[in-house]
Amino acid sequence: MKAEGRPWLEGQRNPMGRFELVAPFEPTGDQPQAIEKLVEGLRKGYRYQTLLGATGTGKTFTIAHVIARVQRPTLVISHNKTLAAQLYAEFREFFPHNAVEYFVSYYDYYQPEAYIPQTDTYIEKETSINEEIERLRLAATQALFTRRDVIIVASVSCIYGIGNPHDWGQVVIRLHRGQVRRRDNLLRHLVDIQYARNDVDFRRGTFRVRGDTVDVFPAYQDTALRIEFWGDEIERLVEFDPLTGEVLRLHEAVEIYPAKHFVTPEEKLRRAIAAIEQELHERLEELRAQGKHLEAERLRQRTLYDLEMLREVGYCHGIENYSRHLDGRAPGEPPWTLLDYFPDDFLVVIDESHMTIPQLRGMYHGDRSRKETLVEYGFRLPSALDNRPLTFEEFEQRVRQVIFMSATPGPYELEKSEQVVEQLIRPTGILDPVVEVRPTKGQIEDLIGEIRRRVARGERALVTTLTKRMAEELADYLNEMGIRTHYLHADVETLERVEILRDLRLGVYDVVVGINLLREGLDLPEVSLVAVLDADKEGFLRSETALIQTIGRAARHVNGTAILYADTITEAMRRAIEETQRRRAIQEAYNRAHGIEPRSIVKAVRDLTDRVREMAAQEAGASARPTPMPRDELQRLIRALEKEMKRAAQALEFEKAAAIRDQIFELREQLRMIELAETPPEARPRKWVALDIEEDEKEAPAGVPSTPPTAPSGRRRGRPRAP
Repeated sequence: MKAEGRPWLEGQRNPMGRFELVAPFEPTGDQPQAIEKLVEGLRKGYRYQTLLGATGTGKTFTIAHVIARVQRPTLVISHNKTLAAQLYAEFREFFPHNAVEYFVSYYDYYQPEAYIPQTDTYIEKETSINEEIERLRLAATQALFTRRDVIIVASVSCIYGIGNPHDWGQVVIRLHRGQVRRRDNLLRHLVDIQYARNDVDFRRGTFRVRGDTVDVFPAYQDTALRIEFWGDEIERLVEFDPLTGEVLRLHEAVEIYPAKHFVTPEEKLRRAIAAIEQELHERLEELRAQGKHLEAERLRQRTLYDLEMLREVGYCHGIENYSRHLDGRAPGEPPWTLLDYFPDDFLVVIDESHMTIPQLRGMYHGDRSRKETLVEYGFRLPSALDNRPLTFEEFEQRVRQVIFMSATPGPYELEKSEQVVEQLIRPTGILDPVVEVRPTKGQIEDLIGEIRRRVARGERALVTTLTKRMAEELADYLNEMGIRTHYLHADVETLERVEILRDLRLGVYDVVVGINLLREGLDLPEVSLVAVLDADKEGFLRSETALIQTIGRAARHVNGTAILYADTITEAMRRAIEETQRRRAIQEAYNRAHGIEPRSIVKAVRDLTDRVREMAAQEAGASARPTPMPRDELQRLIRALEKEMKRAAQALEFEKAAAIRDQIFELREQLRMIELAETPPEARPRKWVALDIEEDEKEAPAGVPSTPPTAPSGRRRGRPRAP
């Protein structure tokens, strides 16, 4: 394990911090036994355990108790940024006096650098960084350096390189009252750790100077520091509100951590520049020997420019591509990641492991294939291949003890786990749904009868099909039969999806027909019926895991029922039915033994769309106008919506941010069409190429899918082809 011992951390952490769990209720049902078994497994040294928890049984609460019992720093990994934000909020409520941090990729918009040889198209990297999430990332690593009572909720971004923790901890500025230190030396040190002087716009990651007073706004916190000198002696250290100037507290000593994760000491930077020059020389000879003179010249110009930037300011655009040289790593050696910032005894919890494990496996290969093309055609040095996420095998080497958490753990988790702990009892006493298998002949008429019975009781239903066309046609037919129905699939815009699910809960619709209704966070307590059409058509959507998850959508209602329409019982169906019946039997026995009467979950309907719809009505009503919006008004509206999107992302309201983001894409397309129409034909670019917006662990904004809308021509949004 590369970070064995982590000597740069152990002397700096506060060993006294203890986790203090705060909750208005005690563990109930089978939560106590799950907590005891997991804690005992950790103490026995089990490397892998699985918490097999049914939907709605309080798995997060159980894990919170485990953390409080073992008192160890914990990394919680989620496959979805929206789900990670929910977990972050829950753990903050459980541990208000401890450091609960959020570590996901900080891009509101991310377009990776890429090259398409078939069309000779180079796509330059474009990003829009969310400053609030960048602050949270820095706060996470800063917390790991200063205390042990830390829980970090992360996406798969945690396996991507973020810079050497040794260097990051080594350049910390430590100040104390009475210390003798020249002001100019302090200013140079601040610049070295990526703080920028700005006497006008004082914001995170900057400092300002007023005579013998230096104000620093750390990149990882909401308050600023004022350092007051008397000659060369530090007279006062003050923490203050950067907006009001109000003094919050006086400090005897403070530490200022770097403003970015990629920070390299000057001596290492000089060695890195020499190594980059040597690699460039060798690569140019190799390309010229192959007759690739264009690629060689392209690589020479780009790399020399980056080297000049590194010499002058210590930073360059795309510096992460030189991370191997900056870290002093050998070729092929894995990068430093968030996992290397943790102490050796940290605990890893992988939420929804049946989804997260495949993501962790796939990140490396997708990144590698794109960068190999860039290297081959002279856009990057071969060392750029080592700016990569960890392989799954490297990830396994860096974790000591892991708890998988899922209602449907996959084969990997079950095979690896030395103990599988079941948590099947819901605090409300609700049982898993009753599962029935019915023939496909006359299935629609039978389904309509079942739906009408639910509607009469004020309940809702979900129906899953295999294709988008089938979902739309079935929804139309049910509407013709007088049943208020809407379809839901990938072609439905983000804002409309949120509206449909909200309207289902409010009773605007009685039924939603879709293809894959397993979306995490699909919390619909009013749904008492789930119908699966063509349940015997084996495949991804009808696998054992998918069927159990689909059946579980009705597990929040006392009358929960799942009907599988099929002519044969497949192996996946049989296992899913047996597992559901097994869980139901355990739950029934527990309820009888403890005199529990099941009751449905009652949950308020959260409206995520009113504010966005109001903006659309007030500002973006151009779609209803007979004439297009003027260019200046379009630009103004785009800027206003971008600010609103960032505010929503900073508040971790990702569905709202996604809805606004989709509006921005549509308005940008209108603006592009106006600009194209105003450009004389002879001045137009020869070709417009598709943007390849990659949706990996760097979603935008912070968990939002980044698919641009279709242009009127049927092609996706475009940009001029690069020369």
